[in-house]
Amino acid sequence: MSKKVVICGVDTSRLPQLSAKERQKMLDMVQDGDGKARSTFIVANFRLVLSVVQRYVSKTNNLDDLFQVGCVGLVKAVDNFDTSVGVKFSTYAVPMIVGEIRRFLRDSNSLKISRSIRDTAFQTLLAREILETHYDREVSLEEVSKAIDLPLSRIVYCLDAINEPISLNEPIYADDSDCILFMDQLADKNSHDDGWVENLSLSQAIAKLSAREQDILRMRYYEGKTQMEISDEIGISQAQVSRLEKNAVATLRLNM
Repeated sequence: MSKKVVICGVDTSRLPQLSAKERQKMLDMVQDGDGKARSTFIVANFRLVLSVVQRYVSKTNNLDDLFQVGCVGLVKAVDNFDTSVGVKFSTYAVPMIVGEIRRFLRDSNSLKISRSIRDTAFQTLLAREILETHYDREVSLEEVSKAIDLPLSRIVYCLDAINEPISLNEPIYADDSDCILFMDQLADKNSHDDGWVENLSLSQAIAKLSAREQDILRMRYYEGKTQMEISDEIGISQAQVSRLEKNAVATLRLNM
């Protein structure tokens, strides 16, 4: 955290750092209505927002948006924190920051999910965050289910509903010459049509392929095997299987 990170125009390496004693004194001033202390305390805790934002780097390209949303959660935490409870401010603030960021990502999802499902999912995530902070360990969904008094099946359904969809064309591996897509990892157990080569032009085009290319197409599109399964069966790398499959498909398109 000591490295320079500029986000939303803020150089986080220059943010003020408060000792435990200074933090407590400033919190008391905030709760007494000191506006200047409130502003200073919020800025001093921007690093806390940044530490949470870094968990969600893979979710969006716009970290400035996440940082701003996280700051909204921080402000809510500052305004609602009760020093008499006896917990650290960061313990209270992190779930608030996480909640705002997750709500933002959820509402930005391309799939429209009903509010009741989204609210249940958010309630579950917030409860799990609080429980894990309290017990200092990972908690199971069964424990969360009991804590918020909701059926486990409902919780699982709602959490699944807010997961972001993955494109079949999403690359999962790439090097200088090959790119393996998510769809390349999927098996098709329903591809058992014995007439897939009955078309004369297709048969003629397939005949122009090498024996290995024909075997790969047969296993991929007739037997429904994944590239990894084919790789294990014929003894070459998955990248080679991917390359041969793409070349074979391109050849078929040229000859049909």
